This record gives sequence, structure tokens and C-alpha cells, in this order.
Amino acid sequence: MLKYLLLICGLAILSINTSFAPRNVSNPQEKIKKSANKGYKVKTIVIDAGHGGKDPGTLGKRTQEKNITLRVALELGRIIKRNMPRVKIIYTRTTDKFVELYRRTEIANQAKADLFISIHCNAAPKKARNRAKAHGAETYIMGNHVSEANLAIAQRENASILLEKNYKKNYGGFNPNSPQSYILLSMNQQVHMKHSLSFARKIDWEIKRRVRRHTRGVKQAGFYVLARTAMPSVLVELGFLSNPAEERYLNDALGQIYMASAIYRAFKAYKKELEAQ
Repeated sequence: MLKYLLLICGLAILSINTSFAPRNVSNPQEKIKKSANKGYKVKTIVIDAGHGGKDPGTLGKRTQEKNITLRVALELGRIIKRNMPRVKIIYTRTTDKFVELYRRTEIANQAKADLFISIHCNAAPKKARNRAKAHGAETYIMGNHVSEANLAIAQRENASILLEKNYKKNYGGFNPNSPQSYILLSMNQQVHMKHSLSFARKIDWEIKRRVRRHTRGVKQAGFYVLARTAMPSVLVELGFLSNPAEERYLNDALGQIYMASAIYRAFKAYKKELEAQ
């Protein structure tokens, strides 16, 4: 019976998400349809530096993901504060500490944030052929994964849950290693899909056209932090630490500034477009 219900839920979600399947970015300045909330302002954003503390994230030869995500997150906040002093910036962490995934979403929801940006780094599977050649940034929104690769990335990022105390109680039985768990998780965030997608496309465009870094497009996958936030949200994979060239770039202070600047410019365009309606 449970398998039957999961199958029905999965088919329903797939039918809803068809129009949001990953595709190449052709027009990142695509207009968001007019909202009924005239005068709406983007006042508060949450910047989430992935991993931290006892959770190093993915590893390069000389790099831990948690350190790069924190530097880029703080740089992004500095750029926004310098150029948009009226925007309130909330960080899920500002030091090398472990923050539970559910707590990251609580921070955003309790602040009633208008946007949630989670920053991460990628890595190719250890057994993958040409592992060192995989490269490029990816921008994710919440949705049903359409490939095993997308599921694998979500499972890896969600695996932080297993480092938490009482994780079974905190997550109501959600198992980051179970594909079935992602079917039900994907039912969340539908109401914010349009705005999340618009922002994600702008990030992809800025990284590709302004920073001139390779991108792998806008994609969907079942990230817990995206599913449980009650506002538009994206997760940015800055690049592959398993690729020596990208690892060097993301470790470089200038590379970190460029990536943070790309996200800022996307945010600026998103905010301007949304508030002009």
C-alpha cells in the first residue's frame, strides 16, 4: 500500500514539475509574472554556508568544502551590505561550526526571510571515470530529481543529517539515503518554484557570461534545506573540488570574490525585477 501511495505521489509531482525540467539558460532576464503584492520589497535574505565544524563537506586534495563555502558566503554578504545597506543579511554560520540542516531552515523561516541562498562545492564520485575532468558550477532549485546524478548530489549534501544527534526524531523519519524519501520531500516548495527558478537562472547567467566560468545549468534535486524553507530558495554548487584547476580557482581569494559577485549581481537583478511589479 505504501509503495502504491509513493508511486501516486511521484507521478503527481512529475506532472507538476514537467515545465521546470533542467534546460539551458536562454533568457535569464525572463520576467516574473506580475504579483498581486504591489509594493513588495526584498528586505531580508539568509546566506547559508554549507557544512562546517565536524562536517567538512566534500574534499579536494588540499581543500575542505566547508572553508570555501564560508569565505564565499561572507564575501557575498559584504558585497550586498556595501551596495544595499537596507537589505538585512542573516547567516546560518559565520565561523567553522556545525549547524544542523533543520536549524538552517529554522533560521530562515523564523526570520521570515524573502530569499534563501545555500552555497556549496561539488565533487565527482571517487570511482567515476575521468573524475578530475568534471567541472562547472550548478544552480539547484527544489524539485524531483530527473537523473541519478542529481539524486546522488542531493544525497551527499543531505548526508550531514547523519552526523546530527537524534536525527531520526528531528527529521520525522526522513532518510537521506532512501530514494523514496525524496518523493515526498519533492512535494514542498511548489508555491515558490517560479521565483526560485528565476533567481537560479540569473545566477547561472552571471557565472557564465560575467565571470566566464563553465556552468552545467539550472537543475532540480531534493535538497532538504530547499524543501523546508518557506521562501524562494536556491543552492549553488560553485565548482568541483575533484578538479585540480577548479580547486585552485575556488581556493584563490580573487576567485571567491568573482563567484560571490556573480551571485550578488543575480540577486540585484532578481530584486529589481521583483520589486518593479
